[in-house]
Amino acid sequence: MTEAPKPQQQQVQIKADEKELVGQYTNLAMIHHNAEEFTLNFIYIFPNVPQGKLVSSVIVSPGHAKRLLRALGENITRYEAQFGAIPEGPAMPDPNVGFVQ
Repeated sequence: MTEAPKPQQQQVQIKADEKELVGQYTNLAMIHHNAEEFTLNFIYIFPNVPQGKLVSSVIVSPGHAKRLLRALGENITRYEAQFGAIPEGPAMPDPNVGFVQ
């Protein structure tokens, strides 16, 4: 029996402006889901002030959310193998967060 030919991988060019390349710091993530999608809200809570700002909202399919979970787990495993265990610190209570416009 012969193997079926493997599809050739295509090079994908990704365009990014400087703002996206620099990235955004967040210290809180809220995740919501329904039957069709997962919504990941990345938030920055200001220190010593009961205020925060939504930095980014990313909506993904359930399949992509599962691949993202696996990729993040694999990267944490590699990180800890190289740099040591990541301390989680004390458990923080879930903040009472509400969105305003």
